[in-house]
Amino acid sequence: MANLQVRLGDDLKAQADALFASLGFDTSTAVRIFLIAAVEQDGLPFEVRHRTPTPELKQAISDSRNKENLFGPYDTAAEAVAAMLED
Repeated sequence: MANLQVRLGDDLKAQADALFASLGFDTSTAVRIFLIAAVEQDGLPFEVRHRTPTPELKQAISDSRNKENLFGPYDTAAEAVAAMLED
């Protein structure tokens, strides 16, 4: 039997452990299930794609690229944060 080592953050590990425990199995079993599903489907067992940006994010990206609707420059980070928090 082979061993698999994976490096990940402590928070992610704790969240995954808790999730899988709530489903009745440990993280090793969850990884085994994932690998079996990947082999059976001859690929990842879920769709992998870019997230679709919200209309607001699309507009913000467009504004920044076109240098429109920008505010500042600010002298300090505190001024920039304060401006972001204004309604």
